[in-house]
Amino acid sequence: MSNEQMAQSILQFTGGKGNIRIVSNCMTRVRLEVNDLSVVQIDQIKALKGVFGVHVDAQVQVIVGPGTAAKVAACLQELLGDAHKAAGQADKETAQEIAARNKQVIKGRQKVSKGKLFLKTISNVFVPLSSALIASGLLAGIQSILVSLTSTGALESTATVQSIITILRILKAGVLSYLVIHVGVNAAREFKTDINLGGALGAVVLLTGMSADNPLVNIITGEPLKSGQGGVIGVVAAVWVLAKIRKFISKRMPEALDLVLSSFIALTLTGLITLFFIMPVAGLISDGILIFVTKLLEIGGVVTGFVLASIWLPIVMFGLHHFMTPIHIELINQTGMTVLLPILAQAGAGQVGAALAIWLKCRKNKPLVGIVKGGLPSGILGIGEPLIYGVTLPLGKPFLTACLGAGVGGAFIASFGNVGATSQAVSGILMLPVIADQKWFIYAGGLLLSYAAGFVLTYFFGVPKEAEQPAETLEELEMQ
Repeated sequence: MSNEQMAQSILQFTGGKGNIRIVSNCMTRVRLEVNDLSVVQIDQIKALKGVFGVHVDAQVQVIVGPGTAAKVAACLQELLGDAHKAAGQADKETAQEIAARNKQVIKGRQKVSKGKLFLKTISNVFVPLSSALIASGLLAGIQSILVSLTSTGALESTATVQSIITILRILKAGVLSYLVIHVGVNAAREFKTDINLGGALGAVVLLTGMSADNPLVNIITGEPLKSGQGGVIGVVAAVWVLAKIRKFISKRMPEALDLVLSSFIALTLTGLITLFFIMPVAGLISDGILIFVTKLLEIGGVVTGFVLASIWLPIVMFGLHHFMTPIHIELINQTGMTVLLPILAQAGAGQVGAALAIWLKCRKNKPLVGIVKGGLPSGILGIGEPLIYGVTLPLGKPFLTACLGAGVGGAFIASFGNVGATSQAVSGILMLPVIADQKWFIYAGGLLLSYAAGFVLTYFFGVPKEAEQPAETLEELEMQ
């Protein structure tokens, strides 16, 4: 099935053009916000060739795999055309009716909690940044490798090499240095307020207008306020406040003055709240996260590493993994690396090992082996959904043995301590270049152990007997 055909089928089974309000995507999922969830035919979408699964909470998330997600989302946007724009211009009463109906449907299907809605918001803010963060992280990794090689004498530090390092640093900083602005824009879009004000508020936390000779004081610590204090956590909170204040003012402002004064007053008030309250409090939270993570790994050690890596695959399965993005970003901002990500990344490695065991043991089951072959490249690169929804989860036991195999690699990495990644948007073997302090061999050892443990546990304990039976077609596989 081509990307265009898949988009047309998804559109058909989600109720047509009039039922889709917003189309977006992350690395592996097409995310749809619909007007009426009750008309969405989930089972029919799941049955489409190329769809690995469907997850429903406040959105309909169709898992189609890396690369494909962006292309199918683009095809959907093209199919929706003017209808998509018109759907976003529903009057206030209709929007309230839609919200009420969706609320009832969602409750009936999955009991969506406020916590899940919060995680959805976090996901919508950070998912669009994934491609830029991946690119910046890899640039940082290459720069780090060159710096390491020149400092050890393995590479001659010529003017050309130093120029390349400088260029890489500039390219990397293009995103990372101004990440708060991008977060402000995305948060404003999610909270339904002016995206330009959101970006401007993100820029406020950089304190570019503050003089070192006359700094603002952090009201909690009494020390000078630091640029970027509170990071992306503070920006998301500040933009939420901005949205509330601007909505309140705009309702009461005469139309002739609304454009100028509402934005001015909202940005000024929120800016003051951000500088004197949100940044100090968010900074305290960021420091608390750093202390918590450090103590968690110090006290728990290998046990913590095993547990974190083991439970991460189910979290990815439910699409909740993006809630860690701001935490990784804060750890990188404060320490230069995130020590959690190399441990959590073992979840995908355990699943790769499980898939290899299934391939070997179920080699007579040709359609299953075909699905394994299709999902393995993505799994090795750290994108787990194709194997989760196409192989391990449908078979049941391999999903559990993959989790346990990942735990072995997580425990190994945690036993060394202080093994971190300088970027939060990569996983699998792609994380090797961004492992800090030349500790890539420890991370590689964790991957190999996760592969091996996932393979052994699945081969001996995780393959259902029926999956080993010969099969030639997908229909035969489904009958098993």
